[in-house]
Amino acid sequence: MKTMKLYHKIVLTLLSIYLLVPLVATLLFSLAGKWDHTILPEYFTWQWYGELLTDHRFFQALQRSLFLIIMTVVLSIVVMLPTIFIVTVYFSRWERLLQAIAMLPYGIPPIVGAVGLLKLYSGGPFQLSGTPWILVGAYFVITLPFMYQGIRNSLRTVNAVELVSAAELLGATKFQAFRKVIMPNIMPGILVSALLSIALMFSEFALANLLVGGRFETVQIYLYQKLNKSGHITSAIVITYYSIIFLLTWAILKLRNKPKLNMRRFNKEVKTVVKSESKNSLIKGEHI
Repeated sequence: MKTMKLYHKIVLTLLSIYLLVPLVATLLFSLAGKWDHTILPEYFTWQWYGELLTDHRFFQALQRSLFLIIMTVVLSIVVMLPTIFIVTVYFSRWERLLQAIAMLPYGIPPIVGAVGLLKLYSGGPFQLSGTPWILVGAYFVITLPFMYQGIRNSLRTVNAVELVSAAELLGATKFQAFRKVIMPNIMPGILVSALLSIALMFSEFALANLLVGGRFETVQIYLYQKLNKSGHITSAIVITYYSIIFLLTWAILKLRNKPKLNMRRFNKEVKTVVKSESKNSLIKGEHI
């Protein structure tokens, strides 16, 4: 057992070093004033972050990226959550077909998908080429596997079929069972799926560059344009980018823990009610 624990610690340490060294090097380069012939920077400066944070293009690109991400995540949850729930609980024979459709984006390269979308929406009644709405649709498609797997696994974990049956036996309607019983129990899975989708959309470049390009500049396109101008500013963009992802991850994980706290409070309240009712029944029994 000790040997296995030591092996696991060594593997985790090596993996952490492998993942953190590039990020630390990028952070040092974003703070370096001069770093040519020494192991560490000769001096540090906030100049590159100052130039970045005073650039209006960066904030506009960040706002556009956040707009696309929020729109896509909301659309994915609104469409996929009731669809997966209905198919899982009431039409289980169609579950394999839904899974196959949701997993299709894994087999379509982004460049091939972008070329197809450009040909389809460059003319005709729906001229969406070059607009952010075509990018929202493309992001919705590429996040389908993450949304499907996260929501479906949560429904399996809580055994949604039995929960809905129990709620309906107690007099709840189908909508009430979904809203008051299923939703609170699968909320952690929904938040994790949203987090994975956000991370994917923040790192996606091919679709954004081919579908909208400079007409709707996102953080990825802004980073690409700054790549050949200054390595220091590019490193500052990457660190800022990771910081935003870290804050979003922290916020979503905090929301993910709230249902657990609410369930603990609910269980405590149920226990106190049961104890009080048992005491009242004993008192009534003694008087009888």
